[in-house]
Amino acid sequence: MTMPGSALSAPASPLLDPGLLAAAPTGLAELGRLVHEIARECADGLRGRGGPLPALSPEDLTGLVDAQFPDGVVPRNGAGTGAVLALARACAQTTVDLADPRAAAHLQPPSLAVAAAADVLAGIFNASVDTWDSGPYAVEIERRLVKGICGLAGYGPESGGVLTSGGSASNLQALLVARDAAAAKLRDVRSGGLAGFGQEPLVFCSELAHFSVARACAVLGLGEDAVRTVPVDGRHRMRPEALDAMLRRVDPDTQLPVAVVATAGTTDYGSVDPLPEVAAVAREHGVRLHVDAAYGCGALFSDRLRPLLDGIGEADTITLDLHKTAWQPAAASVLLARDAADFAPTTGLRVAYLNPDDDGEAGYDGLLGLSLQTTRRADALKVAATFLALGTDGIGAMLDACHDLARHAERAIAAHPRLALTAGVTLSTVVFRYVAGDPSASDHVNGELRRRLLRAGAALVGRTDAPGDDGRPAVHLKLTLLNPQTRTTDVDGLLDAVVRAGRAVEEGSAA
Repeated sequence: MTMPGSALSAPASPLLDPGLLAAAPTGLAELGRLVHEIARECADGLRGRGGPLPALSPEDLTGLVDAQFPDGVVPRNGAGTGAVLALARACAQTTVDLADPRAAAHLQPPSLAVAAAADVLAGIFNASVDTWDSGPYAVEIERRLVKGICGLAGYGPESGGVLTSGGSASNLQALLVARDAAAAKLRDVRSGGLAGFGQEPLVFCSELAHFSVARACAVLGLGEDAVRTVPVDGRHRMRPEALDAMLRRVDPDTQLPVAVVATAGTTDYGSVDPLPEVAAVAREHGVRLHVDAAYGCGALFSDRLRPLLDGIGEADTITLDLHKTAWQPAAASVLLARDAADFAPTTGLRVAYLNPDDDGEAGYDGLLGLSLQTTRRADALKVAATFLALGTDGIGAMLDACHDLARHAERAIAAHPRLALTAGVTLSTVVFRYVAGDPSASDHVNGELRRRLLRAGAALVGRTDAPGDDGRPAVHLKLTLLNPQTRTTDVDGLLDAVVRAGRAVEEGSAA
């Protein structure tokens, strides 16, 4: 595989280039030409592909990139747009191709063309939604987008929300809100901090909750030890009765429950905690409820899968990742609050040079008071464009198609003598295992067959640890099916590739 070089020379001075600035009339014309040429280079680069990844080792790819950029990617003198086109072609030749039906490893969908096209708007105008005058139209669009999604979640007119950089950021901000609300009963931790707090903070979540919950607790000064994991049932869902028992054992003199975090779409199984029952337990004990629906949020748009999220409107806050099951280019996460006033104690500051009181009173307020960020990209534009083009029914149909694919994979795995199904399908994820002839070699074979497929660029399959037959963690494989144009025959071919790779590993080990 060869990397293209720079085809055009750079201008004598960028300052003299009439197409230098994207939003200027000449710049818009240059942008249209350059985007067209980048798309052509990407198409040419993809034609030589034979799978979702290049048939390269990490060392091979490092060598190719070193050869393409002998002076690095931060040179003193630029090489013009030819270098950009070379970059585009090389990227298409060697990056992950999520539109390939054999890409099924992660919660990382192929982005929609309409969303990627509308995303150019954010780049052209470089608006920021922190202040009204930094991006007035984008501010208005985000407000309306958030209100629309709040309504889909079952929230009322007093609700609100904010776009964030991802599910981890949304969960962090939700737990920040919960921390300050819980601590306010005892002291003002915003100004005084947690030093000498005197109470042990507790955050309750499923044992299958996303790692960002523990990481947020560490960042917020609660400590990872604050996390109390609740056992799950046979369907990988939090057990409400176990949560209730744990909350009843809390010592009110020395411990402070900060939040219960329910999961709607675990990363491994796609399982959804029983939200109405968990909400009832949290409400009985007077603890805030946050629902991490980063994966499962797409069910809001599907008539078929929407019942999985029954009760989500009882949560105080909700995380949704639209760059998962709404097929948006990253980043497009949303944090919703049933009461928009919850944002005020943590992020609702006013700064004289950005959002002074008199500007706010006159209606010139941006979204600074909702976010942990100051400058913030106009990511709402691409999301709004998607819903305007396809509607919630269109997005829901895409998730339904992926759900159908996962159910097909579930049946095919259950029927295959060399594959063992680990868990049934809830959303679009299937966990399974290649059945090795020597059970003691199963972990090695399953791990190595995945790497074998990676090295060949033939297929992208996920992996995780899940309890084996003896209850101990064992290497399992995972398909996360998020390409609605994948066919059932593609899924069959992907599973055949897994079996062939597993046999090849076993034969190589025997030899």
